[in-house]
Formats: sequence, C-alpha cells, structure tokens
Amino acid sequence: MWRLWLLFDPRRTLIALFMFLFALALVIHFILLSTDRFNWLEGPRHAAPAAHQNAPIPAPVDTAPK
Repeated sequence: MWRLWLLFDPRRTLIALFMFLFALALVIHFILLSTDRFNWLEGPRHAAPAAHQNAPIPAPVDTAPK
C-alpha cells in the first residue's frame, strides 16, 4: 500500500477526494430538495384532490323483478 503513495502525491489525492465527496453531497442534497417527500425547506406540495375521490356514492339500482 505504501508504494501507491509513491505514485500519487498524498495532499493532492486527498484534496481531490474531498472535493469529489463535497460535490457528491451537494448533488445528493439538491436531488432530495427537488422531491416532494424530502424537501425540508418548503415542505410537501399538496396537489388539488382529484374529483373522483370526493364524489358521492351513487344510489343503489333496484334490479329486483316487480
């Protein structure tokens, strides 16, 4: 493992690693903020209820012979 650090400069490698992880964290957080469920700044956006969800129950049809 120590020979690997002879190929790469440890400071530049760690700085590049931390920059990559920071960019990855930003991307993940922005993806979460764009979703309805995980947006902790604005909260969930409630859509208007669909018309069929609040429709009254239709009256029963009398099918018995008279």
